[in-house]
Amino acid sequence: MSGRHTESTRARARQERAARDVVSPRYKWVVLSNTTLGVLMATINMSILLIALPDIFRGVGINPLEPGNTSLLLWLIMGYMVVTAVLVVGFGRLGDMYGRVKMYNAGFAVFTVFSILLSVTWMHGTPAVLWLILMRILQGVGGAMLMANSNAIITDAFPVDQRGLGLGLNQVAGIAGSFIGLIVGGLLAPIEWHLVFLVSVPIGVFGTVWAYLKLHDTGVRRHAEMDWWGNATFAAGLIAVLVGITYGIQPYGGHTMGWTNPWVLVALVGGVMVLGVFGVVETRVREPMFHLGLFRIRAFLAGNLASLLGALGRGGLMFILIIWLQGIWLPQHGYTFESTPLWAGIYMLPLTAGFLVAGPTSGWLSDRFGARTFATVGMLVAAGSFVWLLLLPVDFGYWLFALALLVNGIGMGLFAAPNRAGIMNSLPPGQRGVGAGMSTTFQNSAMVLSIGIFFSLMITGLARSLPHTLATGLTAQGVPADAADKVAQLPPVGVLFSSLLGYNPVQTLLGPQVLGQLPAANAHYLTGRSFFPSLISGPFSDGLGVAFAFAIAACVIAALASALRGGKYVHTERQEQAPGSAAPQPAAVGHRAAGGVRDGVLTSLAGGDPDRPAAQGHHGLR
Repeated sequence: MSGRHTESTRARARQERAARDVVSPRYKWVVLSNTTLGVLMATINMSILLIALPDIFRGVGINPLEPGNTSLLLWLIMGYMVVTAVLVVGFGRLGDMYGRVKMYNAGFAVFTVFSILLSVTWMHGTPAVLWLILMRILQGVGGAMLMANSNAIITDAFPVDQRGLGLGLNQVAGIAGSFIGLIVGGLLAPIEWHLVFLVSVPIGVFGTVWAYLKLHDTGVRRHAEMDWWGNATFAAGLIAVLVGITYGIQPYGGHTMGWTNPWVLVALVGGVMVLGVFGVVETRVREPMFHLGLFRIRAFLAGNLASLLGALGRGGLMFILIIWLQGIWLPQHGYTFESTPLWAGIYMLPLTAGFLVAGPTSGWLSDRFGARTFATVGMLVAAGSFVWLLLLPVDFGYWLFALALLVNGIGMGLFAAPNRAGIMNSLPPGQRGVGAGMSTTFQNSAMVLSIGIFFSLMITGLARSLPHTLATGLTAQGVPADAADKVAQLPPVGVLFSSLLGYNPVQTLLGPQVLGQLPAANAHYLTGRSFFPSLISGPFSDGLGVAFAFAIAACVIAALASALRGGKYVHTERQEQAPGSAAPQPAAVGHRAAGGVRDGVLTSLAGGDPDRPAAQGHHGLR
């Protein structure tokens, strides 16, 4: 009896502490600090491997450029992105049902556990890489729990007139984290590759304890039955599509890419069909995982469409810039191939600076003036920066390149913060977790899709001229014709991966036997810093032009989608006393602002249920 009394006393004490904390004006900043730390950690780990991969593969004794190891390389890079894209919607829904802070805190703990398991990798060869891939996927489960609930927790904690600033800081930290990861990976991996994973452990432990002690569930929570069919069809369909994209950029048979591979086609077509089944399921079940009616809210639909297109333009940019710097520009300017990964991350810092300057500012301004103008202008600025990059020569002057990156970062920062605030403001309180999860799914899926598109465009551009250029350049230096032709016929994806990893491509592709038969001067020239970069500059420029043209088109269409979102729109809940009832009944209210504030009562899909999205009435300016 005394034990039960003690437990009850502790529960009451926790409730009293929570009540005191949430009314404190400092509470929203505690929420923002912790959730930003969580999202920053999750997004840094999306990119930290890009620069660290050469040291990791050398550490476990694997040559990633061998044809049989290409899939290992891709899954180590993209497995984390795939699992976060697939799971964020489900975890957002669970947060709406059982508590967003609970799911978020569990995500911190899960992420930390698998960071520890990654850092203690002891095996070598293929088993070590398979272990790393599996642990990265499970680490991604924790990352998905963090990303799915952080925006909803911030939206719950911040008043409407400050959400843009709060969500903007969080969103910009998340995007900046993907570039900060390049620097962190480049600094730690040469010292000891295990540190790349170990660095997340103290942050994860601190964040888990901090979140447990200081964060409290303040949002609307609605218990419901789990939509198993919805979860299953969504996960199966999206996994199939993303896996199809991953294998589509790998060689198949005699083709440079795998888009004609029957299994890739089955995965892509079958995945889309299963996602169609998911849409049907969600209209039939009593408690759907995701209310498709949310897409009737113009601000939500337009914001997510703009986010998808913006991520398509931005997602592959990181890979293209790294390849451009590591494979061509840095070696031509005196950097060894081994040192190019770190310096590529350093030279891309202006992009992060642009994010950090523009993001919080535009988020703060969007609280007053709405998201449309800032998000639309941001996408147009980003499109202009891609035009700038397109016009630069392959062997550019760095300061022009740095200014183009700065402008790109400013454009993306102008867009990201207001757009995410506009999306979250449009959601009913009981749907914020799943709505934020769907928004993150669009963004993360677009990252994977963008990598597939950018790599495909680059490979197509390289395939037209690279074989002849390679064969001619190698034979001119005395390489036997059969060896030169063998290298020239290798898939262009191998050239891209070698540049991405900071390997000396010619030394890796020719091997010591062929190089040993050549005069020392020729062998030295072939494996030096100038031969390969100057050789592929022309073919790379062709692929670069096509890739940047796609990015420009994606950003312009994203700007158009953003412009169509309507005026400032905020979904609020109004408490009304129903006749004969003992408790107030909430009614959904659409709050919109455009030269003044006007409120219009929205009719709910479920007869006034505030946890369901509004189906009628005005959503923004029509």
